[in-house]
Amino acid sequence: MLLSPKARGTSIAFLIGWVLGVVVAVVVLTFVSSLLPGSDNDASKPINGVIKIILGALLLLLATKQWRSRPRTSAEPPLPKWMAAIDSMTPVRGLLLGFALSGVNPKNLLLGAAAGMAIGSEGLSAGEASLTIVIYTLIAASTVAVPVIAYLVASNQMARPLEELRTWLVHNNATVMAVLLLVIGVVLIGKGIGSF
Repeated sequence: MLLSPKARGTSIAFLIGWVLGVVVAVVVLTFVSSLLPGSDNDASKPINGVIKIILGALLLLLATKQWRSRPRTSAEPPLPKWMAAIDSMTPVRGLLLGFALSGVNPKNLLLGAAAGMAIGSEGLSAGEASLTIVIYTLIAASTVAVPVIAYLVASNQMARPLEELRTWLVHNNATVMAVLLLVIGVVLIGKGIGSF
């Protein structure tokens, strides 16, 4: 998106949509998980444990799917349809795409669900939960925010590194996502087992 003709407006809108999607997903899922029956910190929490194990297993399934979809040769992997349409994207579409990719996309939604479960099941005060959500959002949005801000500050100097990064990401996206989903899935399953 940062290499498209309308990069400035579209990328800012995409970043705003991305942040909104992350916030909406984690807030809703934090609220839902806080409604689950609670107990003291030393007691077992079987409902939370089962939900974490299910979320972890879903992440492991997505990791397997991502791993199997990785390019096996040095050939150029096909671009997703949404990436091919970026050159003609408007800021409104960028905002909607950012929201959809961060808040509705199953991979990111499962990560938001895991964060929401972790935050909502800890019995935090509203202030503590809000601070935790802000920190989670900053981390979750950083992968989009850093390149957008760098481009806005120094677009000419960023053109070549962004093109190199784009090429690397297109070739390694499935592998990176598979490893990320695997690690988070295993951690969730471990936490779920620990809840019993």
